[in-house]
Amino acid sequence: MQEVIVSAAELRRRTIPFTELQSDSEAFVDTRLPGSTPKFNYALIGSGVSQNPTAHINLRETHGFNIGGAAMPNGVTNNLHVHFTAEVFICFKGNWKFRWGPLGEQGEYVGEEGDIVSVPTWIYRGFTNVGVDDGFLFTTLGQDATGGVIWNPHVMRAARETGLALNLGNELVDLNATPVPDSSLLPLMSDDDIAKLKTYTVEQMRRRVVKQSDCIWSDLNFLDCVLPGGEKELAPVIGFGLTEDRNATPPIFNPHGFKQEWLRAKSGNGLHTHRHSDAQVYIVKAGVWEVSVNRGAARMSITLGPWDTFSVPKGAWRSLKCIDGELGQVLLITGGDNRTSIEWDESVVSAAQEKGWSRDANGYLAPLSVLALAAA
Repeated sequence: MQEVIVSAAELRRRTIPFTELQSDSEAFVDTRLPGSTPKFNYALIGSGVSQNPTAHINLRETHGFNIGGAAMPNGVTNNLHVHFTAEVFICFKGNWKFRWGPLGEQGEYVGEEGDIVSVPTWIYRGFTNVGVDDGFLFTTLGQDATGGVIWNPHVMRAARETGLALNLGNELVDLNATPVPDSSLLPLMSDDDIAKLKTYTVEQMRRRVVKQSDCIWSDLNFLDCVLPGGEKELAPVIGFGLTEDRNATPPIFNPHGFKQEWLRAKSGNGLHTHRHSDAQVYIVKAGVWEVSVNRGAARMSITLGPWDTFSVPKGAWRSLKCIDGELGQVLLITGGDNRTSIEWDESVVSAAQEKGWSRDANGYLAPLSVLALAAA
């Protein structure tokens, strides 16, 4: 793998403190509807899915997925819409009622802090803040270009009454300011096409939710876990991610275009120096974490607090360590649907071997005493 050196400017560019997020209160066509205002949408990483062409994006760079966020006071609703690619909600604060079906009639699920909810593609979905006013959701959408958003016809008709519509490029048009002919506006989804969308039961949707209590934590998860400063726990959520535990199985495993895993560690512990070729994003849930990039004299570090985000360049050497907090927790989001193969720094490999550990031919953690039996 080619050596990647991250500059100080690039390190800062890829760091997204929560305090630097910029909200968009008119990101979508429903933002003037009664019960749907005020809404605050955020575009952190990727090209975004906002229908507002002037929306701010913190890091406009392709990752194979998009990272966003949503906030709204108690009782405010994001209306029914369809995505073509995976949409995953990460509940960082508050309670959120998710509903699905053309009229939201097929089922509801109330998410709480720590829940991860993966909504199937090609179905109508919406959500309402049913908790505290300052609740917050992070979101992940699959692919660089998500194909846009399709709103339920009744939402589009109601929005038209407020003066908002979508042009043929799926961008917002304020008809009060710039009247345009109907031929220049996006058509509505037909009843026949809506009727062909798949139905999901509450039980089926519950299998696409991973609560903190659902997580299966592994402490024998990486080659460095046998080393000082490497004690941590990892819980797969979506896809097979980074884990080097051959027994780890994610609760959600259909292709999303990305993988998600929770990592938690006590102060002084985390991931030792390693690299891989996939795009990766860290979002801190709890604690304070130090992220270091590069090796040797080029090594640099930044500090992330709760709700801060960092995008690691593909191929860059990196390490991640909890430096404050009784038990820190980070969401790891890694690009692609295949399992990601880690390359460890030589010092990690040799130190692990001294402890009697290495990896098998599949890249999973294994005792040298067993591996030696096949080489004898």
